[in-house]
Amino acid sequence: MATSQAAYGLEKAIGHDKEFLQQDVSNYSQTGDPSELMKALTWQGKQKVEVLDVPKPRILEDQDVILKVTGTTVCGSDLHLLHGVVMQLSKGDILGHEFCGVVEQVGPAVKNIKVGKRYVASFQIACGDCFFCKQKLSSQCEVTCSNSTTKAMYGARTAGLFGYSHLTGGFAGGQAEYVRVPLADVNLLEIPDDVPDEKALFLSDVLPTAYNAVKDTAVYPNDQVAIFGAGPIGQMAGIYALDEGASKVIFIDTEPRLSFVAGRWPAQHKDKLVLVDFKKLSFGVTSKETVVSKLKELCDGRGPDVAIECAAGEYAKGWMHWLEMQVGAETDTSEILNEMVEGVRNYGRAGITGVYVGYTNHFNVGSLMQRGIRLIGNGQAPVHKYWEDLLQKIRTGELDPTQMISHRVRMEDMDKVYYKFDAKDDSMQKVFVETKFSFPRAEGTPELTKY
Repeated sequence: MATSQAAYGLEKAIGHDKEFLQQDVSNYSQTGDPSELMKALTWQGKQKVEVLDVPKPRILEDQDVILKVTGTTVCGSDLHLLHGVVMQLSKGDILGHEFCGVVEQVGPAVKNIKVGKRYVASFQIACGDCFFCKQKLSSQCEVTCSNSTTKAMYGARTAGLFGYSHLTGGFAGGQAEYVRVPLADVNLLEIPDDVPDEKALFLSDVLPTAYNAVKDTAVYPNDQVAIFGAGPIGQMAGIYALDEGASKVIFIDTEPRLSFVAGRWPAQHKDKLVLVDFKKLSFGVTSKETVVSKLKELCDGRGPDVAIECAAGEYAKGWMHWLEMQVGAETDTSEILNEMVEGVRNYGRAGITGVYVGYTNHFNVGSLMQRGIRLIGNGQAPVHKYWEDLLQKIRTGELDPTQMISHRVRMEDMDKVYYKFDAKDDSMQKVFVETKFSFPRAEGTPELTKY
């Protein structure tokens, strides 16, 4: 906690670049309405989150709306905040970047958003008018995050994000009963009446992120695809890979996620599914079977055509990376990256969608160069590029996001849910979090679980 907050203190001392939007409104203690409280999930320090009663947000800028949240969730990338590996968090920050709801108030400059209508928000905050936004590459908006550290670390700005630290602008998130949405005309998508929240919610992040991973890395007909991480994004990347014509989809993870994916896998494609439990394999320099040797064995002795990383850089397997991360010698392990680069066939492709924060050691750049591997940073997914098309797939029945949902839980239990999700208790895969404003449960989705 001290390190994360010290990083934010340093950023405040340095100062932001020129601000296009008001930054660092990560909770509403100073700007909200203290006479009207709401429940929100707040960061309290490393390994500690808590649901608290906090002030309800107010309109701050002319293009804001106040959204009454009817559905939210917990993402695997939220666990990086829980673990304290993402810098510039501050005690009391409201978390959450995936949410949908009903508009309660609109700012005076909002043109197309209507009070009382249902909308889903993109996890990124885009301006709609910069170089990248004009190409629908909304995650790379040049103006909505003014954080100087971000620009120094990455070489350029990326978009502001809801509920994901001051490193990404310090915008309060949607794991709350209300949320302020800046630039609402750009960052909200109306939900049709025939699409329930349990489907529309996931247009905010997981559906476009998995889709971008497959499209950006490029999966072609008859490709053999290895997916590292069988969480919700990996699960849906596998479904999208099938849509692109993949002949084999290999998931590398462990239980209970492998069994969850197998249990929800399309019956007509059972012959294309392969599960690899990395905990049953060795790693590093060894004569024993490893993930790399297993991939070669499964894919004609050469390896898969494509590997997609849907896990993250914080999960070290060996003691060396664990130690280097503990002492700050690196922020991310290169172990999965090396397994992808070494595992794919010569001139294969490896895409990175899981969150990597900064720097890594011991990366096998020799294999990358000598064997002609294409290593692709998929970036934070440009939600605006895909969400309208994905919504249409949901409406026609081509895409069913509910296959990810393992639990329905209450807002007041969200702190407990974080810990259970982190521990993978109860085979928790993707949750739908209801608030006091939620609509009745959609048919075919999980019943409410109380903790």
